[in-house]
Amino acid sequence: MMNKLVKTSTFYLIFGLALGVFYREFTKIQDFEGTTQLSVTHTHTLVLGMMMFLIVLLLEKNFNLSQFKQFNQFYIVYNVGLLLSLAMMIFHGTMTVLGTETGPAISGIAGLGHIIMTVGLALLFHSISKAVKLVQK
Repeated sequence: MMNKLVKTSTFYLIFGLALGVFYREFTKIQDFEGTTQLSVTHTHTLVLGMMMFLIVLLLEKNFNLSQFKQFNQFYIVYNVGLLLSLAMMIFHGTMTVLGTETGPAISGIAGLGHIIMTVGLALLFHSISKAVKLVQK
């Protein structure tokens, strides 16, 4: 599991850096000077992806969280929620740069991504709580 967490963190590092380059170059090519969600996809990916999984790696090392089924559920659910949220941010930001309205459905899907991430975080905290109880015995 630790190797999987390192690979996941590395994926989000590369993806986040690529999004930073995409934002800079795409807005330059389009001669866009306004505000767009593309400007924050870089930091969201690095913090909610790369940094999150580096922290989870340390928790796994210290508490062996993967022994709990909720941890494996967290891994899947959180990644789905994060990728869905990022996809909507990228789509909405790209449409903004192109001058196209996206409508409320995109916000709704992004909200769903945030809800899914929240469920994932609840599963992570459930695993942490179980691990701490084991350590205290």
